[in-house]
Amino acid sequence: MSITAERKTALIQQFAKKSGDTGSPEVQIAILTERITNLTEHFKTHTKDNHSRRGLLKLVSQRRSLLDYLKKKEESRYRTLIETLGIRR
Repeated sequence: MSITAERKTALIQQFAKKSGDTGSPEVQIAILTERITNLTEHFKTHTKDNHSRRGLLKLVSQRRSLLDYLKKKEESRYRTLIETLGIRR
C-alpha cells in the first residue's frame, strides 16, 4: 500500500523546483497522488477495509487543501500540475 523509496525519489526529482526540494506543493501533491492511487487499487480487492478507507479520505483531503493553496498562489502551476498528474477537477 505504501510507495517504494525509489518511486518516491523519482517523484521528487520529477516535480522538484530545485535540487533537494521536497516541501514544495507540487512534490507533496505528487506523492499524495501516488499513495491515493495505490490505496484505490487496494480497495478493488479489499472492499471492506474501512480502516484504510479512512486514511484514504484523509489523504484526499490533504491533497485537496494543497491544491487549493497552489491555485490561490499561482494558478498556472496548478493547471500544469493537474494536467501532468491527471487529476480531475
